[in-house]
Amino acid sequence: MKITDTADLWWKNAVVYCLDVETFMDWNGDGIGDFAGLAQRIDHLADLGVTCLWLMPFYPTAERDDGYDITDFYGVDPRLGTHGDLVEVIRTAKDRGMRVIADLVVNHTSRKHPWFRSAEQSKDSPFRDFYVWRSDPPPDTSDQVVFPDQEDSIWTLSEKTGEWYLHRFYKEQPDLDVTNPRVRDEVAKIMGFWLQLGLDGFRVDAVPFFLETAGGDDGAFPEPHEYLRALRSLVGRRSGSGVLLGEVNLPYEQQLEFFGGTDGDELTMQFDFIGMQALYLSLARADAGPLTTALEGRPALDPDSQWATFVRNHDELTLDKLGDEERQEVFAAFGPEERMQVYGRGLRRRLPPMLDGDPRRVRMVYSLLFSLPGTPVLFYGEEIGMGEDLDAEGRLAVRTPMQWTSGRNGGFSPAEPRRLPGPVVSGGFAPEHVNVADQRNDPDSLLSFMKLLIRRYRESPELGWGGFQVLDQPHAEVLAHLCTWDDGALVALHNLGPEPRTVPISLEGCDSSHRLVDLLETASTTVSDAGTVQIPLGGYGYRWLRVVAQDSRRLV
Repeated sequence: MKITDTADLWWKNAVVYCLDVETFMDWNGDGIGDFAGLAQRIDHLADLGVTCLWLMPFYPTAERDDGYDITDFYGVDPRLGTHGDLVEVIRTAKDRGMRVIADLVVNHTSRKHPWFRSAEQSKDSPFRDFYVWRSDPPPDTSDQVVFPDQEDSIWTLSEKTGEWYLHRFYKEQPDLDVTNPRVRDEVAKIMGFWLQLGLDGFRVDAVPFFLETAGGDDGAFPEPHEYLRALRSLVGRRSGSGVLLGEVNLPYEQQLEFFGGTDGDELTMQFDFIGMQALYLSLARADAGPLTTALEGRPALDPDSQWATFVRNHDELTLDKLGDEERQEVFAAFGPEERMQVYGRGLRRRLPPMLDGDPRRVRMVYSLLFSLPGTPVLFYGEEIGMGEDLDAEGRLAVRTPMQWTSGRNGGFSPAEPRRLPGPVVSGGFAPEHVNVADQRNDPDSLLSFMKLLIRRYRESPELGWGGFQVLDQPHAEVLAHLCTWDDGALVALHNLGPEPRTVPISLEGCDSSHRLVDLLETASTTVSDAGTVQIPLGGYGYRWLRVVAQDSRRLV
């Protein structure tokens, strides 16, 4: 490995926590979450072990796409607070040892953004070429829309000038033309502004769409990836150790291009969408095979790059990279009702309800998440096992108010329920059953377990930094893998099936002078002279085992 300064690569063993300020904590009582409320709850995140806070869009918005239709890239939604309130959150988080990143949504603007308002008024507008237009009627593009239940074309007619504008998402979100150097300069200014206010980087939304040149001047922008390199360089110059965490839902080979290939000079991290989808197929089948295939298919990365692993994100739980029959298997297991599905390709549910609230399976999945090579990303409420609201529209099903107590509105807000961003979850996952306050005082709660996982993950550099190897063993439902870094080695085993299994594994270079110390329980196992060991696993069981020489002085 060529890495010399690990301090600059803090994200290698970070724990990222994504939240929407609007639904996290209301401090002024108006029914909407705000920065003042978030500042009051930073200690909860610090106690959990979070090291990087990811803020979903907090900018002024026309409220067509839950904040992703931005009307001012330099502003703060007044419902959430002011720039001063945001800076106070950043200061408080950094005081607790956390970095802060935010969504960078520059593929499009809101139709109500001043740039587009001007562009619509006249073909001579100075902002006209900030967007992509066509004068001839477009062909059928219904197969290219991102939201097939909402739109039937990626072109919409602007009657004021009689031309059509491009939008990959909602028609209320016209696409910016990245081939225009003025647009590229504006994006750099936006990034510089927020880095100056204290952000440590960005989660970059819809990266492939952002770099797409369809309809623009290809000749003025022959190498889109050169621009991505320039943005990575900008972040490095302005913040020293800032990150670009990219949303690139493509096959691994194409994702590698967005890392900058083996040079690792474009996106710092990318979400492992392929691994996530394979995980759910493995869970549906109780067979570790699909996940193993995905993990072993990950391309090797430059040491300055990293995969981001996740179980649930703020979006649809997309299954678009699975085959049609595979997707139906996952639907049958975890979303058999049509209302649980979205766009015909994904799920709008959280993990605990999908697993019928079985605490063994839920804990096994999160144990697996934190033991996989990469940087784990949590969505708010995962630490307590929140559920979803299937009566909410689309992706809002998983963006319900955070559940802090068993009291009114789950302790999120004292306001009347009708004033909240959406209803609090009801039924078996309602606040009276699932909330932070109760779980903080319960050593056997999911929250306590997640704190333990995060603590052990942070103590195990093998997981964030090390090499990865699947270990041979005879049980299809078991994933056994080894992570190594420097002189450390950690074995993790996970049983995706309900039946107990005893797992034989062989560890090269180990003998009876070594033992395996359990990091999640008080136990250890001796290795044979031949380097073999038998590991018992319960149904949906999991083990983290550090390989330790008998004479080692390492604290385990």
